[in-house]
Amino acid sequence: MTDVSGPTALAVWGSPVAHSRSPELHAAAYGVLDLPWSYTRREVDAEGFDAALAGLGAEWRGLSLTMPLKERAFAAASRRDRRAELTGAVNTLRLSPDADPHGVNTDVGGLVGALRELGVSSPDVARLIGAGATASSAIVALGELGTRRVDVCARRLVSTAPLVDLGDRIGVDVHPYPLGTTPHAAADVTISTLPGGTVLPPDLVASVADAGGSLLDVAYSPWPSALADVWSAREARVMSGLPMLLHQALLQVRFFVSGDVDAPLTDEHAVFAAMRSALMGD
Repeated sequence: MTDVSGPTALAVWGSPVAHSRSPELHAAAYGVLDLPWSYTRREVDAEGFDAALAGLGAEWRGLSLTMPLKERAFAAASRRDRRAELTGAVNTLRLSPDADPHGVNTDVGGLVGALRELGVSSPDVARLIGAGATASSAIVALGELGTRRVDVCARRLVSTAPLVDLGDRIGVDVHPYPLGTTPHAAADVTISTLPGGTVLPPDLVASVADAGGSLLDVAYSPWPSALADVWSAREARVMSGLPMLLHQALLQVRFFVSGDVDAPLTDEHAVFAAMRSALMGD
């Protein structure tokens, strides 16, 4: 049950954060739910995170965290969900005057929702571009969908070692490839976790596009990305990161409202529709 009289302040923190669409999404949700909560954005870097968190007052209900704060938020959380423990990343903190921060990772659920929208609900083989924090969430999401093999294409193979270990823990075979090498197995879907605006030489783009299946590019600005252009030219299905952002934000709203990402909201269909309209205009 939601305590509307309790803390009402929420925000997204990160660096950079000016581009974040989270305030629009959350404002739409709380409008439908008739909750008098405010949701703002604040520029906070990794070095300033601990002091900023310690400086919050009793009016604060929770935080959404974007890069580079997910590992800092993981360390700050006294309780974490399984997805956070597996990935070592927390992108949502629920705060309370009476309890230590509770952290979850809604990026995993956001990826699951986006892949299902893309029509890739049970990929057998997936291809992953990049080996950063979002790549860990992608592997966990793919594992939940039953994927047996993930080929990771990265500039530095040493950076893929934690992903191989993660795959071992959840029963997914993770195979590293140098970026620029086409993996041996044809993929049902390729997930790019590269930051928006990343420039790749045409030969590298072609190497990951060959037999790459559908494309989910977690970036959404600028759009279309170079990867999206190549996939579209090959008449393959393409999706930006906006649906992932939408699905993970819905889980955040659930968490802020009830403390449970698995507990549907009252009239959740209307809430989700309002959030989608605020984000995509449909």
